[in-house]
Amino acid sequence: MPEKRDEIILKGLRENNLKNIDLNIPKEKINVFTGLSGSGKSSVVFDTLATESRRQMTLNYPLYIRHQMPRYERPHADLMQHLSPVVVVEQKPVRGNSRSTVGTYMDIDPLIRLLFSRVGSPAIGSATEFSVESSFGNCPECNGFGEVVKPDISKMIDETKSLRDLAVQFKPLAPPGWQGRWMVDSGLFDPDLPIQDYSEDQYNLLLYGPPEGERVFGTYYYKEGTTQIEWDGIIPRFIRLYINRDLTKLKRTSQEDVLAMSTHGVCPTCEGSGLNPRVLECKINGLNIAHYDRLELTELLGELEKIDDPIGKSIAQQAHPNVKQLVDLGLGYLSLSRKMGTLSGGEAQRVKIARHLGSSLNNITYIFDEPSAGLHPEEIDMLTHMLESIRDNYNTVVVIEHNLAVIKTADEIIEMGPGAGRGGGEVVYQGGQEGLQKASAITDLDHKVTVNEQPRKAAEAFSIKHASDNNLKDVSVEIPKNALVSVCGVSGSGKSSLMFSAFTENYPDTIAVGQGSIGTSSRSTLATYMGIMSDIRSIMAKQTGQPAGLFSFNSLGACPVCEGKGVTTPNVAFADPVTVTCEACSGTRYSDEALSHQYKGKNIVEILELTIDETNEYLEMPKIVKKVDTLKDVGLGYLTLGQTTGSLSGGEVQRLKLASHLKKEGQIYLLDEPSLGLHTRDNDHLLDVFQGLVDKGNSVIIIEHNLNLIAASDWVIEMGPSGGKEGGEVLFEGTPKDMLEADTLTAKWLKAGVEG
Repeated sequence: MPEKRDEIILKGLRENNLKNIDLNIPKEKINVFTGLSGSGKSSVVFDTLATESRRQMTLNYPLYIRHQMPRYERPHADLMQHLSPVVVVEQKPVRGNSRSTVGTYMDIDPLIRLLFSRVGSPAIGSATEFSVESSFGNCPECNGFGEVVKPDISKMIDETKSLRDLAVQFKPLAPPGWQGRWMVDSGLFDPDLPIQDYSEDQYNLLLYGPPEGERVFGTYYYKEGTTQIEWDGIIPRFIRLYINRDLTKLKRTSQEDVLAMSTHGVCPTCEGSGLNPRVLECKINGLNIAHYDRLELTELLGELEKIDDPIGKSIAQQAHPNVKQLVDLGLGYLSLSRKMGTLSGGEAQRVKIARHLGSSLNNITYIFDEPSAGLHPEEIDMLTHMLESIRDNYNTVVVIEHNLAVIKTADEIIEMGPGAGRGGGEVVYQGGQEGLQKASAITDLDHKVTVNEQPRKAAEAFSIKHASDNNLKDVSVEIPKNALVSVCGVSGSGKSSLMFSAFTENYPDTIAVGQGSIGTSSRSTLATYMGIMSDIRSIMAKQTGQPAGLFSFNSLGACPVCEGKGVTTPNVAFADPVTVTCEACSGTRYSDEALSHQYKGKNIVEILELTIDETNEYLEMPKIVKKVDTLKDVGLGYLTLGQTTGSLSGGEVQRLKLASHLKKEGQIYLLDEPSLGLHTRDNDHLLDVFQGLVDKGNSVIIIEHNLNLIAASDWVIEMGPSGGKEGGEVLFEGTPKDMLEADTLTAKWLKAGVEG
């Protein structure tokens, strides 16, 4: 009898672009899904496998508990059997407010607070009193933020102007806003006199309010009449409304707007810890809790191991595994106080992985979405060993990946394709690595890196002098102009600090494309994101004589039943949620009236079903043609105009964001890991775009780990030698060919890539 395999059985999968496919995924193996961006990998792994596993897990709880838990709709599939509980490590950016740190994200901070409350001396009290969130624990000077932000009068007030002529430079406090109108009309100040001509008393009243103990009221005019409002001064009002709160929570005013009017630095009272000085007096082995927070994680492990008190030792042992997990993933140079928002892509990816790997449970399915994203080849080596150890602990590993080093660790390879979007959604290959070599025309495991033998010779260069942002150690570097330049190095080595801080400060006109999300939603389409939907509506309106709003499912043209959503979600009480295609519009989102009008024989829905490749043959407006061509340039020609941005894969989002910037006229392009989420073949498209930009006289600088892009560059700069305190130096500057002779980590892997 043949050996029976324990497998996850999936049959008739139809989510998104999947074409009724069947798959058996072996358990206790490393299963790697690969294929072009948009080929259907995420539809299988996340939208089907992970969703159904989570849905079935919630069914084990009583109804009253399930009502409080996330609810999942059953994926479109005929059969899904033998699933196991899933742990999902996605590629999405780590979310968190301005106080979110490595310690809070990893749940290590509560244990450290508990440790100090039990064995710290002198004793303070409960663990909550060691938190910046508590009224006792937070610093009275900075309200627990660790930074003091103060208004800068020279930035906020132009004293040569009058109030009516916008002397107040901060828009929320200036006309035509209500607060600005109040200042002008209050009767307290001469609105037409330059501020520099005010008397001392008037100047102080305007800026600082009345003297202590006195109250002053100004008249405020509104539609129904007037009222008297107490005047408190521009500076006290700015502090109260815009500084004494979490700046990231401001809705109508951005954090950048406030900081542009302020000076900010480390709080002198708490030395940046955000804690009350009394809390900082409590110590363990000579260190207070702020010292613990700032220790590198390797040093923190040593401190935890020093604790002898029985209760303290028990608490320290609970914190130890999570800290050790971060150290083992090469993040020993980080500290608990490091803000999550300041981590590089590779660092954030590994912190997420570490958070999920502290468990000793087995028979779990671990799902990773491109775990190599943001990692240097040296760190990928560490990652592949970690994947193998998870598998060897009797778990199933499912990985979506393009990196060849990760694909080569697979016990089973599933390649989706053959194309992307409508051209994908099929299983091109399933089996071992040997068979892939013969079967696939897409993924080449024997791919060799090709080094640029004829790099461009630049006549001029951009200069960075004595940069010391973050961990940079007085770095000076020359970056060739009108060239393709790669900046590489391990995670945390200083690449982003050098380019996105030091470089953009010196060259503020740089078009910088980071890794931020694009704000996807079910109502945001490719056409709206690229700014051509209004042009399409205008064309339809001009042709038909109807209002432009009739051709928008967010306005007059919305289906009256589903209100432009295309689906309805009936209330099914405690049962699994169900999404039903709207019967009135058949999912088109538009009303019958909107669909009755046509342009060149097509209604608005049929126009939005055009692929990017087909659009220029049909819509000839120069503005549309120019923007659509940028999408073609980055290899997104297979997507449709009406495709929602929320349905795009990670690689597609990355290229869409890049395309939206390529339409700008600019001389310097700075891109943070443009290869993220892209198959090797997609990278070739991207490289053609970069080379074309440089040929037209632009400068393109990429922060990259991808050896193919580094090797194709004209010039390479490597930062290092390690991350954090051990980074921040320039290790190498030269051509890719020169790098083959260098003794650096990237050079080591570049040589290996060339040799194959």
